[in-house]
Amino acid sequence: MKRLFFISILFLALKGYCQKKYPKNYFTNPLDIPTVLSGTFGELRSNHFHSGVDIKTQRKEGLKIYAPADGYVSRIKVAQFGFGKALYITHPNGYTTVYAHLKKFAPKIEEYVKFIQYKKENYATGNLFFKEDKFPVNKGEIIGFTGDTGSSGAPHLHYEVRDSKTANIINPLFFGINPIDSKPPVLESIKAYTLTKNSRIDNKNKNFILPIKKIAEGKYSANRIFAAGSIGFAINTFDRLDLAPNKNGIYSLEMLVNGKRYFYHNVETFSFSETKFINLHIDYQHYKKYRKKYQKLFRVKPNKLSTYKEITNDGKIDIQNGFSYSVEIIAKDYAGNKSSIKIPITGKESNSLFQKQKDTTEYKIITKKFHRFSKDGISIAFPKNTFYEDVYLDFKVENGIAKVHQPTIPLNKSFTLTFDVSKFSESEKQQLYIANLEYSKYPRYQNTRKKDSTFYTTSKTLGNYGLLKDSIKPTIKTLYFKDNQWISKFTTLKVKINDIGSGIKNWRATIDGEWVLMQYNHKKGILTYNFSDKKLVGSKHIFKIVVSDNVGNTNMLSTTFFKKQVN
Repeated sequence: MKRLFFISILFLALKGYCQKKYPKNYFTNPLDIPTVLSGTFGELRSNHFHSGVDIKTQRKEGLKIYAPADGYVSRIKVAQFGFGKALYITHPNGYTTVYAHLKKFAPKIEEYVKFIQYKKENYATGNLFFKEDKFPVNKGEIIGFTGDTGSSGAPHLHYEVRDSKTANIINPLFFGINPIDSKPPVLESIKAYTLTKNSRIDNKNKNFILPIKKIAEGKYSANRIFAAGSIGFAINTFDRLDLAPNKNGIYSLEMLVNGKRYFYHNVETFSFSETKFINLHIDYQHYKKYRKKYQKLFRVKPNKLSTYKEITNDGKIDIQNGFSYSVEIIAKDYAGNKSSIKIPITGKESNSLFQKQKDTTEYKIITKKFHRFSKDGISIAFPKNTFYEDVYLDFKVENGIAKVHQPTIPLNKSFTLTFDVSKFSESEKQQLYIANLEYSKYPRYQNTRKKDSTFYTTSKTLGNYGLLKDSIKPTIKTLYFKDNQWISKFTTLKVKINDIGSGIKNWRATIDGEWVLMQYNHKKGILTYNFSDKKLVGSKHIFKIVVSDNVGNTNMLSTTFFKKQVN
């Protein structure tokens, strides 16, 4: 009895400890507005789990961002894509907070960053690391302003919390960010899988979507299925928070079989190194075909996600003839709102015969071996462990286009694609590049490395690739002013650039022969120079800009403007 009492007390103590694992009151909110999220931690993104929360900024840029606690700016990075303008603060409690897609930094930080950009004559700074005494910050101090830089779809603040030692990312909601959420997740559909050639669901060896019905708030039902052998399930679900229409990610998924937990996954924390396993966590093939993401409630062997807990038989359910099963799937959000569905199953052997169709392709991939295949002047090379499992690969060349299977198989590593270009003249080679042609109307430039007789590129996506020609120069157009115009009241100078072929690679702008920093909004194709960067001498000025695309086609614009200096 005493031992049972001791175990109970220990359990409660451990439970309490787990609940106090993260300091809820240490950090304040980085924005001084109501917290409304457009993106949640761990939600499903393209090729990765979302590593923070996206806080809405009321469709505005320029809102003040406040340091949530004392610390120091330990890192800054400015890039054209990804996080755009990003700032990292290391705190004495062992955590680092991250702020991305900023419009600009606090004045003293902005001044330093621009010094680096002008020194390098480059918008991108790379990673800038700092010691404690460079940019110390106090709780509540302004560190920057919200924006829409990098690979952002709209103005917002991407906010992260990381363990300073391990760099693992942790759900910021554990640290006191409290958006209003009173709604349970929405269960859109369930998919059932026959996991072996001998498995059956409703007398068929195939995967299919189960019809489900909402019977009450947070409660769903499905019709009884008859099954045999090893089967599994996946779910298409999302969560909506109050005050926002966005379809956000859920916090946890659980599956019970006759009351016993078979699968549990939550997004409390994970590392950047494992985020690629999202393509094994979801039904990748279904997503690539239909753009819907089904989260599996069973684990495939190569999947090493640490977010999986207490899994029985890898979440695979072995159905025996004559037995009844009740499968319950539960989806929860961080606030604890939950939705569930029960799927009744009866074990029933099938008399139908199933013969697996033999694969006749000659290109078989053994995961642990290097493979190289060539056809009609095009070769593909796969390093060891490019694929997660052994596969038969389709590879053919039609009209100069390399058709490398279908983009429905996730890759662990990049493969190399090489084109023989010896038949082309030197001038033709200069204008050629490798493109992904999966969507023929919208070819995508692939980073093309050129040698004398071969071009090659690397990619983590299977599909169609070919050589395209680009002989057209980028276009450049001034915005809101014309040549020889007075623009004394202008605070910025803007030009619009575009390239219909290989895409913009770089640009260089000068005023009166001196390099000037122009920030590129690639979503709108607009370059912007801020006149506050440096003081101009005199009133007449010559602005020049040279823009190049990815194959070297270059265009230049030169224009004169007049501007009185304002003291």
